[in-house]
Amino acid sequence: MSPVHYLGRFITHVKRITIAIDGYSSCGKSTLAKQLAHHLHYTYIDSGAMYRAVALYAMENGLIQNDMLDKANLLRVLPNIHIAFKHDDATQRSATMLDGRNVEHRIREMDVSNNVTLVSPVREVRAKLVQLQQEMGQGGGVVMDGRDIGTVVFPNAEVKFFMMAEPEVRAQRRYLELKGRGAEVSLEEVLANVLRRDLDDTTRAADPLIEAPDAFVIDNSHLTSAEQFDLALGHVVKAIGVVAEA
Repeated sequence: MSPVHYLGRFITHVKRITIAIDGYSSCGKSTLAKQLAHHLHYTYIDSGAMYRAVALYAMENGLIQNDMLDKANLLRVLPNIHIAFKHDDATQRSATMLDGRNVEHRIREMDVSNNVTLVSPVREVRAKLVQLQQEMGQGGGVVMDGRDIGTVVFPNAEVKFFMMAEPEVRAQRRYLELKGRGAEVSLEEVLANVLRRDLDDTTRAADPLIEAPDAFVIDNSHLTSAEQFDLALGHVVKAIGVVAEA
C-alpha cells in the first residue's frame, strides 16, 4: 500500500479504487484528474485525448472535409487506428500516442477541437474506445476523465465526480491556455467552440453527457485549482477509507 499525504498527515490506502471524472469541456477535468492521480500514485487516463486522436487521424487522412465526416471509410480503418499513452521524459507527463507517434500537443489545437465532435458521436468509435478504456482501468488504481466515464465506462466506479462551470469562465480559461501556447485565437472563437461542444455532448444519441445519479458535483466557476483539489481529495479519502501512519 502506498503512502498518501493528506491534510498534514501521511495515510495509507485500504484499497485501490476507480475514480471517474465527467463534465463539460474546458472545466478542468484533466487538471483535477492529474492532481488526484499524482497524489494517490494512481494511473491517469485521458479519455478525451483518445477521441481527439481519432479526429486527428481522420483529418490527416482526408476523412474530414468541409466539416463533414466520411463515416464509412472511418469505420473501415477504425480497427487499424492504434492509440496508447506513454510517459514523455521531456515533459514528465503522459503523452497520447497515435500509431506510435506523440500527438499530445497537436490534438490540443483548435482545429482538432472543432472536429472532435464529428467523430465522438459515432457509435462504433465510442464502442472501440470504451473497450480500450475499460481494459486500461482493470484492477483499480485509476483516475479517468471524460464525458461518459461514470455512466458508461465505469458505472461501478467507487468515486464519481461531475464537473461544471459557467461557459464564459470555461472559455476564458481555455483562451488563456491556448494563447500561452502561442495559438492565434479569439475569445469569441473559443466561447463558440465551448458552446458547440456542450450542445453536441449533451444531445448526441450515443452516450450523451449526463450526470451520474451517484456523482459528487463540483461547480468550479469560482474555485481555485487548490480549493477544487482539496474538496475532491476529501471526498476520495472518505470513500477509500484510510488509516493514519504514526
